[in-house]
This record gives sequence, C-alpha cells and structure tokens, in this order.
Amino acid sequence: MAEFSTSIKDAGGVNVVYLKGYLDAHTAPVLENTFSNLIEKSKYSIVVNFKDLSYISSAGLGVFMAFIEKIRDNSGDIKLSSMSDKVFNIFDLLGFPLLYEIYKSEEEAVNKFSETKKLEN
Repeated sequence: MAEFSTSIKDAGGVNVVYLKGYLDAHTAPVLENTFSNLIEKSKYSIVVNFKDLSYISSAGLGVFMAFIEKIRDNSGDIKLSSMSDKVFNIFDLLGFPLLYEIYKSEEEAVNKFSETKKLEN
C-alpha cells in the first residue's frame, strides 16, 4: 500500500497541514483524523501544503468537501498551497478553484488569513 502521512505546524494561529505521499481511499482516514483533531481543538484557520503529495484520488478530494462546511460555519477556512501541476490539474478539473483559494506558496496562503482578519477589524 502507498504511504501517506500528515504533519502540522502552527504558523501564528494558522495551522499548516503538510501532506506527503499518496492520498486515496485507503489513506483518506489519516487526513480525516487530522481535520477532526483540528476542529476538536477549535482550530479553523487551515492551510494545506501539497508540496510532497504525489497523488490524490476522488476519495482524497472528498475529505476536503466533508470538512469545509463545518470549518466555514466556525468563521474559518481551508486554503490550499504548493500544488504540483499534476495535483492542481485534478483539483481544477473538478472545479475546486471555485470553492477553495489556491496559492503558489504556503506563505501567501498563511498571510491571506492575517489580511482577512485585518479587514474584519
């Protein structure tokens, strides 16, 4: 079975989730647990870094759809960053750029949260 893992870094109140390996039906529960744990801790500002993700299946995409509503209902968001062209093309094909903000770099995505907070104050 293909390997998959997640790790999390706190970037000043924004949680950056790093994906590594193959995200498919067999490994999707790992990402589900990661999102569930963040929600349990009321951490709703999330950037997902795809730099080390080799592959994503429809089951992997489904994980994002399963959690986005709950996160946005709590004034949060999931922003996506650092996708390879191969992974981006899958997201693009399914219309995800209409639903999610996708950034070239993690830094841009993290900074977008602080920009949004400044506008709200």
